[in-house]
Amino acid sequence: MHLKIKTKLTYGIGLLFAMIVLLGCLSVENILNMSSDTQNILADNYNSLLYSRRMLDALERIKTDPVARSEFEKNLELQKKNITEVDENAATSYLAMRYESMLKDRNDTTIQRVRIALNQVMSLNMASIYRKSQVAESTAHQALLWIGVIGVLCILIAFVFLIKLPRSIDAPIRKLKDGIMGIANHNYEKRLDLGGYEEFAEVANSFNRMAEHLAEYRKSTLADIIQAKKYIEAIVNSINEPIIGLNGDRSILFANDEALTILNLKRENVIGKSAAELALKNDLLRRLIRELIQPNEKNEPLKIYADNKESYFQAKYIPIHVSDEDTMKNQYVGDVILLKNITEFKELDSAKTTFISTISHELKTPIAAIMMSLKLLDDNRVGDMNDEQKTLTQSIKESSDRLLEITGELLKMTQVETGKLQLNPKITKPIELIDYAIKANRVQAERFGCHIEVEYPEKISKLFVDSEKIAWVLTNLLSNAIHYTPENGRIIIGARQLDKAIDIFVQDFGKGIDPRYHQSIFDRYFRVPGTKVQGSGLGLAISKDFVEAHGGTIRVDSEVGKGSTFVIRFVI
Repeated sequence: MHLKIKTKLTYGIGLLFAMIVLLGCLSVENILNMSSDTQNILADNYNSLLYSRRMLDALERIKTDPVARSEFEKNLELQKKNITEVDENAATSYLAMRYESMLKDRNDTTIQRVRIALNQVMSLNMASIYRKSQVAESTAHQALLWIGVIGVLCILIAFVFLIKLPRSIDAPIRKLKDGIMGIANHNYEKRLDLGGYEEFAEVANSFNRMAEHLAEYRKSTLADIIQAKKYIEAIVNSINEPIIGLNGDRSILFANDEALTILNLKRENVIGKSAAELALKNDLLRRLIRELIQPNEKNEPLKIYADNKESYFQAKYIPIHVSDEDTMKNQYVGDVILLKNITEFKELDSAKTTFISTISHELKTPIAAIMMSLKLLDDNRVGDMNDEQKTLTQSIKESSDRLLEITGELLKMTQVETGKLQLNPKITKPIELIDYAIKANRVQAERFGCHIEVEYPEKISKLFVDSEKIAWVLTNLLSNAIHYTPENGRIIIGARQLDKAIDIFVQDFGKGIDPRYHQSIFDRYFRVPGTKVQGSGLGLAISKDFVEAHGGTIRVDSEVGKGSTFVIRFVI
């Protein structure tokens, strides 16, 4: 028969409590006995010895000190009142008798007799002290023995309870924990048998009922789950774009047929396996996992050989979060990698680039012919023109210059897009680039009445760049600043060095650029809404490409109504 845990705890703790009380009472009783014995020694015999000692001291001075007699008689009276031993009364009476004899005839003999009587009283009390000390010692040994026996007994009983009681309590709890772990591991056939523990009988019955319901639920829903899984797999495989699903540990949960094709892997070798391990032998998967961990800022498309041709895919990484109803927080559970086939768009973009490049080249020839014709018309040898004709030819010249500038920008753009941009870097002083931009825009600045100021430090490092292309960027930035600066306004162009970086900047004090467009102005063909200055929208985009090709950056700092500052930064 198993006792209840509550009963075991009550019995065990009650017994320990009783033993502690017994041990305490025994200790208190023995301490009181020892205290009583010690008190008897101090209260009785010690006082007699004290009185005798004082009388002996007074006896030594009785011939010479008149006060000695009164001291002796005072202590003798105290001694008569402190009779505690059997023979002490007779010894005290004998001392008094000898003292009376000495008073009648005080000489050395009578004094010696009193001294002998005092020694008898002292010897009697000394013997009594020794006897009582023996009794106290015996009491102490007996107390120590009993306390030791009871203490050892308490320790043994406590040790037995320490071993047995936790084990008896832990057994049903351990069985319950094993059952819960079995259910957690989907072992729904697990049952608990805690019949010997009444407290856990109801818990065991509830647990077994839960396990039965879970087993029934699993059997009834397993077919539905398998069917739903097949349905989801069919949906995933029906997607024409490659798609890969990863869990939080980056193991592959699913991959459709398109993904397996471009990865050149078999389904049975992929599902459930670690993507990191598979990536060791698969270059494409390794790149996808690397960009998942460390996203590529440029977001360049992937070039993959698929469908017997070179194809281009744009990777998109979608993190998956599941909402926790208890904490109302989104929990990260994995990622989905979607590869969008952009081969068609890449081919169209390539065709567009080729078309623009071809048209730009083709346009340069008739534009050159127009420019040559205008130059001939300006020659007085051909003939003089009236004012209306001069105005017309000037308008044609400006339009031709603008058209020539646009075709030049288009050619530069096609060089960047086709990857044919070639850099010829050399060591260049920043001031050389600034001077080139100022000279190239001098006529335009004089026309608009702009005052160009140069800020340049005494000491600054040199740059290793393609001076032609960076000078073109500065020329374009300075030209834009002139167009957006009010008449007779000022423009600042300069350079500065910050640790291991060099900034070249162009600052105007025009109407500024809304912060919403600070990133968009570097996109191709983008123009800030409301801009009246004519342009193709390619200058800043090409400038950005040229600067980034050197490993540099370009940005704008601007507020509406406070002008704009374009900054080019190179790390040296």
